[in-house]
Amino acid sequence: MTPSIASQSVVVTHELHGNILLVIVDNPPVNALGVEVRQGLLAAVEAAEMNDAARAVLIIGAGRNFIGGADIREFGKPSRLPTLPDVCNGIESCRKPVVAAIHGAALGGGLEVALASHYRIAVDGAKLGLPEVKLGLLPGAGGTQRAPRLIGVEAALSLMLSGRHVGAQEALSLGLVDRVGQSDDILAEGLAYAQELLLAHAPVRRTRDALGLAHGESSAPALSAARADIARSSKGLFSPLKIVDCVDAAVTMPFEEGLRFEREQFLACLNSPQRGGLVHAFFSEREVQKAPETRTAVPRPIHAVGVVGGGTMGAGIAVALLDSGLPVTMIERDDASLARGRAHVEKVYDGLIAKGRLTDSEKGKKLACFTGSISYDALAGGDMVIEAVFEDMAVKQAVFAELERVCKPSAVLATNTSYLDIDAIAASISRPQDVVGLHFFSPANIMKLLEVVVPARVNAEVVATAFDLAKKLRKIPVRAGVCDGFIGNRILAVYRAAADHLMEDGASPYQIDKAVHDFGFPMGPYQVMDLAGGDIGWATRKRRAVTRDPNARYVQISDRLCERGWFGQKTARGFYLYQQGSRTGTQDQEVKAIIAAERERASVTPRTFSHEQIIRRYMAAMINEGANVVHERIALRPLDIDVTLINGFGYPRHRGGPMNYADTVGLANVLADIREFEKEDPLFWRPSPLLVKLVESGNNFASLNQTA
Repeated sequence: MTPSIASQSVVVTHELHGNILLVIVDNPPVNALGVEVRQGLLAAVEAAEMNDAARAVLIIGAGRNFIGGADIREFGKPSRLPTLPDVCNGIESCRKPVVAAIHGAALGGGLEVALASHYRIAVDGAKLGLPEVKLGLLPGAGGTQRAPRLIGVEAALSLMLSGRHVGAQEALSLGLVDRVGQSDDILAEGLAYAQELLLAHAPVRRTRDALGLAHGESSAPALSAARADIARSSKGLFSPLKIVDCVDAAVTMPFEEGLRFEREQFLACLNSPQRGGLVHAFFSEREVQKAPETRTAVPRPIHAVGVVGGGTMGAGIAVALLDSGLPVTMIERDDASLARGRAHVEKVYDGLIAKGRLTDSEKGKKLACFTGSISYDALAGGDMVIEAVFEDMAVKQAVFAELERVCKPSAVLATNTSYLDIDAIAASISRPQDVVGLHFFSPANIMKLLEVVVPARVNAEVVATAFDLAKKLRKIPVRAGVCDGFIGNRILAVYRAAADHLMEDGASPYQIDKAVHDFGFPMGPYQVMDLAGGDIGWATRKRRAVTRDPNARYVQISDRLCERGWFGQKTARGFYLYQQGSRTGTQDQEVKAIIAAERERASVTPRTFSHEQIIRRYMAAMINEGANVVHERIALRPLDIDVTLINGFGYPRHRGGPMNYADTVGLANVLADIREFEKEDPLFWRPSPLLVKLVESGNNFASLNQTA
């Protein structure tokens, strides 16, 4: 039970409950630490100091959360007093015991308020964390100084650098909280704990004086390991190293000096361009979930789902569904294929068990909800069926004919096609209004992106159901229109073609990969191709050959590799050589020779490109096609493209997505580059009408992000 103070006109109230001053934060929806909340908390502490009847202070949150964090809307604006560090210091300095009673979210600044309190109790369902790194920031209200003192350097670094949330029991084991309540009645639990502390004459216990902070010598390995990990996995990011520097300061400096150092680093992060990109990504991922159909239509209930196809993609989709608690029925063409499909599912769970992320018992519970059949009749009771068979129109239409025969009238019929025309799939049956695209990204149980592809004749409630399913699966849905490749793969085809042009014109695939990686992508385009399998792209190119403009430039280097059976990691050879099963490739001199021969065949005189020139072409192609996708309403807004590229294609999150990046460098500059490249290849480098219009009107992509 949580207290309700809806009749109150202020966001923080305080009143005596016997000898305990109860402080309630009520700032819906998440009790964010806006200026009024900060003022109210300090006023409550001052009231406790002045009131002899108050022997202790209890801070709780109204509604579903303790305190969800800082008010992000205030970032980048002039500071309004008191600052959050002022509030936390005021709480910690209180001469009477202050107890934070935590339910729901205690994240970022919310956890910093709890850390500044003298005692902490949480109930099951609580989520505690310091996720500021995900916004390009660091805990700036004493979190980097108090957390190491309370739970030690290694645990504090892990919490802050990952940005992850921990539950009540883990928080107890770490030492973040002192007790886990026996019920979910946070008010009763908090009052009882505060009263118990008073009866025990518990002293004021300030986190700044906690003994969890190791001496500098023993903390050095954890700090060094964190820096090495950042260099390896978070290269180019600004705030993670700042977090390590602040924890180092907690080890080596007095508390007050450490606070001042933390504040300096926090302000440096706040002024970093990365913060703007990460905040844009944060808000965009929430905005994409508000598709037009979700505002007007009620989703159909989903209690059981069928999956047609037990290959890698079908099995991944099945795992994602099982992990959300939904029972799954898998359909395959024969018993052997069905056994392989089940084995694919079990392999995923066995991998998690090997990593310590799942127990055998948990695997058993999930698989108890998994059944298989070689008869489509097993899908008769399903609320949704997701087709994930071979990427061939005739094969998929045959599947949908079976689904039309067996599925109940209210069932949603979804296809996982990556490229094919969903309008044509829908038109092949008598109920096109029930057909929607659900384009998962591999591995489907891990990748967050889900393109919800909306064909012309689909009912709005079916689209709303797809978005509701995405929420259940904890995926980020992006609404897409029907075209070859939808949003992500359509744009991918263009910027990968730009990379091929660069390769044929003189840049090696290894130089291109390095330039793209240094820009912030986890992998370059040719590393990705080798990972995915060159044969997949080859099949797509052959499918598109009949419709390809004969005047369009077509680089054949990838085809030459595929003709040799060099498909990447799975064949130990692609653009790179993979020795003895290694996942890290080395440069291949034969590939360089093939490239040289293809340049000669195409009468191309190779020239030199700098990394900057590579990125300018790579990004210009991506941005220009993104503009076309918005212009054609395949994507509703530029932010939909940003979310798609970040979550499905490895675009560096701290740059906010390609359309946000274009705004930061200036659309006029992007258009000028395209005009320059257009002189070499006017067909490929045709400027998007939307980009031209925006430049002529002095607007940017951000101006279009509220037009869904």
